[in-house]
Amino acid sequence: MDTSGTRSPYLLRAGLVRNVRVGEHLTTFVVSGVSTVLITRLILGLSGYPQIGGKGLHIAHVLPGGLLMLLSIYLLLAYVGPVVRPAAALVGGVGFGLFIDEVGKFVTSDNNYFYQPTAAIVYVVFVLIVLGSRYVTNRRPIDQREILSNVVDIAVEGVAGGLSRRRLAGASEQLRLVGPDVRARMETRGLLAACPADEVELAAPVDTAWRAVQRGFDRLATHPLAPRIAVGVLVVQAIGAPLIAAGIRLDDGGLVNDIPVLGVAAGSLLSATFTLRGWLRLRHGDRARAVRLFELAVLVSLLVTQVFQFAGTQFAAVGGMTLDLVLLGLLGAERERLRREATPVTTKPTMWGLPPDPDSPPFPEDPGDPA
Repeated sequence: MDTSGTRSPYLLRAGLVRNVRVGEHLTTFVVSGVSTVLITRLILGLSGYPQIGGKGLHIAHVLPGGLLMLLSIYLLLAYVGPVVRPAAALVGGVGFGLFIDEVGKFVTSDNNYFYQPTAAIVYVVFVLIVLGSRYVTNRRPIDQREILSNVVDIAVEGVAGGLSRRRLAGASEQLRLVGPDVRARMETRGLLAACPADEVELAAPVDTAWRAVQRGFDRLATHPLAPRIAVGVLVVQAIGAPLIAAGIRLDDGGLVNDIPVLGVAAGSLLSATFTLRGWLRLRHGDRARAVRLFELAVLVSLLVTQVFQFAGTQFAAVGGMTLDLVLLGLLGAERERLRREATPVTTKPTMWGLPPDPDSPPFPEDPGDPA
């Protein structure tokens, strides 16, 4: 985590402090939202698109979606501390998925649920959510005062109900990133030390799932065949995506003037270019640069190719999107591994920003503190 930058003091004074786990919570929200759309479409298709209601009434699933988003907002407003946020992200994502699935009814005069561009609209909305969040989060590095505020947020939970060894260790790892010149650092350290020990934690299946995913990607990234498999998948996808788009829309005629097919072809060509450059860098031994080029190839596929693929083939593009996300997770794990090898650190970074499970005491000797 880069802490070299300084955020605008006006934003901090206004109380706009960023959450260091925003990436994890956003991923939970997006994954649960996209999964909800796909599962809803699958269930409705298998059941023949039934309507709940009768006698002139129709209870659309946008209504329970709104109620779930309301529940998510209530959880965030009613409870303090970081424990409730993973659950709120999951519930809110499910609610938003039920809402956005009916976007076809909102943008057509005849309330057409089967409006053809719906899949592309849903995909673009989720892409914009991710890009907007990454812009706000990464525009400036996390400020040390923001890290300290996140540690205090964990202490809020500990003051009332105690902290488990895992939670306390995670907070102390964050606190080590805060320089001794930051005000209230020592007081925060003392507050954490004063929190009573309590190994009973609220069940957090979301955290457990992300740690399992992280371990899986870490194991895959170290496999000897991982680079060749990644390159092979990228090549097959770059060649196959235009063929699939053209094959599904062949009956329409005039493929040369078909914007979705042309968009898929352009995105695939650009992705293939990055893939080729990455393969050449890999053969020359520059593994870090190769991983970065492969990531660019996947991002082009996600942000360009898949947008036109959804516009042309609707939800048939789900497979390609899922494959891109798996590749992105694999490459992210490999990039993180290479970074750890190149820059030895005293704390073990994690893919999703989750606290590690160290066996060491939560507060070892800190050379930055006065004796």
